[in-house]
Amino acid sequence: MKWTIHRLQVNHEGSGQRLDQFLADSSIELSRTRAKKIIDLGGVHLNGHRVRSCSVSIRAGDSVEVYIDQLSLDPYRISQQDILFQDQYIIVLNKPPLVDTQPTHARFKGTLFEALQWYLKDPFRPHQKPEIGMVQRLDRGTSGLIVFSIHPRAHKEMTRIFLEHEVKKVYLALVHGVPELDQGEIKSLLARSRKENRVKSVIKGGKEAVTRFKVVEKLAEYSLLEVEILTGRSHQIRAHMAEQNCPLGGDQRYGGNSLIAGAEIFRPLLHAEKLSFEHPVLNQNLDFTVPVPDDMQNIINRLRKGTHEFSTN
Repeated sequence: MKWTIHRLQVNHEGSGQRLDQFLADSSIELSRTRAKKIIDLGGVHLNGHRVRSCSVSIRAGDSVEVYIDQLSLDPYRISQQDILFQDQYIIVLNKPPLVDTQPTHARFKGTLFEALQWYLKDPFRPHQKPEIGMVQRLDRGTSGLIVFSIHPRAHKEMTRIFLEHEVKKVYLALVHGVPELDQGEIKSLLARSRKENRVKSVIKGGKEAVTRFKVVEKLAEYSLLEVEILTGRSHQIRAHMAEQNCPLGGDQRYGGNSLIAGAEIFRPLLHAEKLSFEHPVLNQNLDFTVPVPDDMQNIINRLRKGTHEFSTN
């Protein structure tokens, strides 16, 4: 999913208008109701700064940028079924697909970070923000397990656990094609290419990335892999699998198909299935597992049905 960015300049005719009214009257064809929602989410920036008040008055010469990410305008909120574990020190969540982990230009409200702030806020101290340590990130399209520290006593140790790779992270990935080996290890230096807007392996100048994979199931023209990352680089699994000529299903940025078994896919089919680490304060071993979400399971079921029909013909 690509953002749409609208850049507007306020002229003398628009000077003095409310921000939401200015957007509704502009050339980008937003209703006032939709403009209000985008402002509330945090997708509107006035002179380079995010503005979340519809009533702010604009002036001639102001620049207005509107970022639209094509996602729901209803902000994500954490429900009890999303919580696998919570004590006073940490919280482990099952992130739905198509929810940003941290704020973007297009939204602050409705990201996992903001939703966690909302969930943890003290109703008796509404202006006191909860302490949240973000030691892990999942891409917008990736579903599954993610942990946050929520107490000062946990922040430092939780950070150390991740920096020193004392955490086990296992993913399920649906990839196009079949790897040459049923299991293997990919090791390279990864760096972001600004020109291509993606991560790729380089000879020098990148960060070491180590990915282990195992074929769990072969499904027609696709394979279901169990993937363990020993490092936590941005887009690591997506880049490494694409370089094996096995891009993730739905991952158009890295060469994956958006149409699989007759269904249109709007995200890379990657799920953080397992997470294991030692509690940063209580020194208990914690192990979590969550099943794949419905959209990914539906595709797997369709492919299984196709594989069965082919094998019986």
